[in-house]
Amino acid sequence: MDDKGFMEQEEIFSQVLRAGRRTYFFDVRETKAGDYYLTITESKKFTHDDGSFHYKKHKIYLYKEDFSEFSEILNKATSFIVDEKGKEVISERHQKDYHKINGEDINGSEVKNASTDSFTDVNFEDI
Repeated sequence: MDDKGFMEQEEIFSQVLRAGRRTYFFDVRETKAGDYYLTITESKKFTHDDGSFHYKKHKIYLYKEDFSEFSEILNKATSFIVDEKGKEVISERHQKDYHKINGEDINGSEVKNASTDSFTDVNFEDI
């Protein structure tokens, strides 16, 4: 059971996207009626000052009747971002406490822009 008391269904198909401190899980599960649905889980790692850590998870349940509209809106939103700002990542680091001084990070290393080329396009029509 998950933390809300719902019984989790067995995964039929699963894909993982690791992105820094965040991990995204795309899991196909089966309803009690025998149909499939998708869960998208974001898991983010938080480290405490003593070195211990914990994860915060957020989950989206996506059912077949919403795939087409969800995919269309996701594609419009991501296309808008790329059209407006390009594919190059503007902020080199996603940590809110990151500081860059004269093109170098606080450890003195040269900062290089990250690329989105390694990301996988998700097409919900394929599911």
